Amino acid sequence: MSLPVSTYRLQITSAFDLDAAADVLDYITQLGADWLYLSPLLRAEEGSDHGYDVIDHGTVDPARGGPEALARLSERAVLAGRGILVDIVPNHVGVNTPHSNAWWWDLLRAGHGSRYAEAFDVDWPAGNGRLLLPVLGDGDSELDQLSVVGDELHYYDNRFPIAPGTADDGATAAEVHDRQHYELVNWRRADTDLNYRRFFAVNTLAGVRVEVPWVFDESHREILRWVHSGQVQGLRVDHPDGLADPGGYLDRLHAAMPDGYLLVEKILEGREQLPSSWSTDGTTGYDALADFDRVLVDPAGQGSLDALESTLQAERAGAATATPVSWTELLYSGKRAIADGILQSEVRRLDRLLPEVPDAVDALSELIAWFPVYRSYLPVGRHELDTAVRLARQRRPDLDGTITALQPYLTDPTHPAAVRFQQTSGMVMAKGVEDTAYYRYSRLTSLNEVGADPSEFAVPVAEFHRRQQTRLAVAPASQTTLSTHDTKRGEDVRARISVLAEIPDEWAAVLAELRSLAPLGDAPFENLLWQAIVGSWPASTDRLIGYAEKASREANLSTTWTAPNETFENAMRDLVRRLAEPGPLQSTVAAFVDRVQRAGWSNSLALKLIQITAPGVPDVYQGSELWEMSLVDPDNRRPVDYVVRRDYLDRVTDGWLPPIDETGAAKLLVTTRALRLRRERPELFTRHAPIEAFGPAAAHVVAYDRGGAVTVATRLPDALARTGWGDTTIMLAGHFWQDTLTGTRHPGGEVRLTELLARYPVALLVPAATATAEVAQ
Repeated sequence: MSLPVSTYRLQITSAFDLDAAADVLDYITQLGADWLYLSPLLRAEEGSDHGYDVIDHGTVDPARGGPEALARLSERAVLAGRGILVDIVPNHVGVNTPHSNAWWWDLLRAGHGSRYAEAFDVDWPAGNGRLLLPVLGDGDSELDQLSVVGDELHYYDNRFPIAPGTADDGATAAEVHDRQHYELVNWRRADTDLNYRRFFAVNTLAGVRVEVPWVFDESHREILRWVHSGQVQGLRVDHPDGLADPGGYLDRLHAAMPDGYLLVEKILEGREQLPSSWSTDGTTGYDALADFDRVLVDPAGQGSLDALESTLQAERAGAATATPVSWTELLYSGKRAIADGILQSEVRRLDRLLPEVPDAVDALSELIAWFPVYRSYLPVGRHELDTAVRLARQRRPDLDGTITALQPYLTDPTHPAAVRFQQTSGMVMAKGVEDTAYYRYSRLTSLNEVGADPSEFAVPVAEFHRRQQTRLAVAPASQTTLSTHDTKRGEDVRARISVLAEIPDEWAAVLAELRSLAPLGDAPFENLLWQAIVGSWPASTDRLIGYAEKASREANLSTTWTAPNETFENAMRDLVRRLAEPGPLQSTVAAFVDRVQRAGWSNSLALKLIQITAPGVPDVYQGSELWEMSLVDPDNRRPVDYVVRRDYLDRVTDGWLPPIDETGAAKLLVTTRALRLRRERPELFTRHAPIEAFGPAAAHVVAYDRGGAVTVATRLPDALARTGWGDTTIMLAGHFWQDTLTGTRHPGGEVRLTELLARYPVALLVPAATATAEVAQ
């Protein structure tokens, strides 16, 4: 079996297609990455820049280059010694334009009689035998806008099929509509009445049932052709938690590609581990991201930032006194709001599967809101349901009888309600936490990241090492990451925001000044927004407005997606626009960014080196070898300037040691030296042994030996800048060592960090006798 040493993620779009990927293959190879890691390639909705809305499983998207371009890229990758890992989407398909998806079109046309009726997860009785499509506007006469055009029913630009024999001469469009296997309904009814499974709450992404053998076969035939022909060596499975039987799906996929590399996009909560029975090499690395971020956070700042958050939350609530903020309560309230709101249709469907337990919607919602992880995989994870039962009973003793009645059904792996509950709990967790609670909690927003637990403030160095040793022992081929197409903030935005934990009182004072200059009336959101602005500065006005709009609407308090508060949003946009003009607001932000920027850069270099050298398969998200200052999607999917990166890489390869400055070239140096060393000398990365530091600044270093390669990284750099390393040392074997970043040789034994880290806040050491010219260049 072939496993990658590292990967480099590329977002394949119509503007950056597979041939464009082939054109940067030489750069990625020179950078030091091992495999290419590509976003979904199957044909997607027209104009899709992410590819997760697949409309045709049978071909590579022509807009992304088509099958010929994949063949060309694969041929060049083989010649360069690179592998290819491709993202696939088994859970859902795009149905925004029904006529472009042959399966969905036939389902709408033929209903129960469609060959594809079994492929989609539709509750026909709930719609009185019809599929509800939430596409109509709010007007009472929206059906008057229907028209019959040939064998299609049109509603503005929307096209739907007409079942044969249902459009008799003389029938009105509304009458024809009433005879179809679908019913066009008001878009607001999706929250409560939708009768097909979606991806989360996205009406235009319909769930498919890959547990049905022929559905698996037909939706994976082209994907497996790539693998069997040698064009692709690995697959990354998007959102396995949406599937009825993730373990069974992975077994079947693994059987079809036994020698392939297989990853799952699985969010693990806290110390949750992947089911050991899954046929997978590991996750896509969000669990690692959380550890890497937190080992660089100063635990001493927690008390002050907790107090600030309590004050801000009390102000939002209109409370006279501040009380400690509970992340558990925020998490619960966010999930319960989702279960009662945009995903109530899923809870109602669960209720319909349990006629033996009448009026169970409230109890089901409560259990889902208290479910501590994304989902169980019965019988694995039964204890998680037990936890939810206990917490739900504590909060709602009035539901005790209903909860007791539900338990036998929800713990039976064969019961349809148990299967559906497992699929639904993950949806509610994702929407209630990542897309709601993360935007309501502003204590230190670098911690509000996909796959992370914001209640865990910092990870002690010793605990960090323990977790890396566990990863090496349990899932050594699991991916690690710092930035993805889904992260809420780019890695270097988070690295700068984390500095606030070192200077919490300074931040509180600056925040108060900023709020007085541009008040919005939502204290926690203002904290969250100003952290994003400081973290990504200087970002364009358009980018910041886009972020502010999305973040505020996701928080769903001062404004919402479905009912925007124009007064609030106008004030928010005005705040951002004022930043572009000279004045007190701009000068305050610029001065504070100047205050934290160098410490943020130090964190960034430490973060990158730790991620690339720690156990696991490190992924570099496109362009993040320079400063990655993106915010939430679609901001993190912007085009990458490879001309600049090629220039820096050539200069670094020729021996240039760039300064740590706005260019980010120093980060590219760290990235390429570490990637090259891992790829060329894998025998130096076989263990994870902590290296202890001694002296007055010992708390400011993370160091470990991976089996010959030694990583040394600075942490808490702001405080360190005030004291220096002094006599702080680490102990290394007695031979000479060479820093692959600078080429500098150091004698072993007791090594002074003030000398080792004189040029950069990080070092990557190898025994001098093994330092090759290629790696050391």
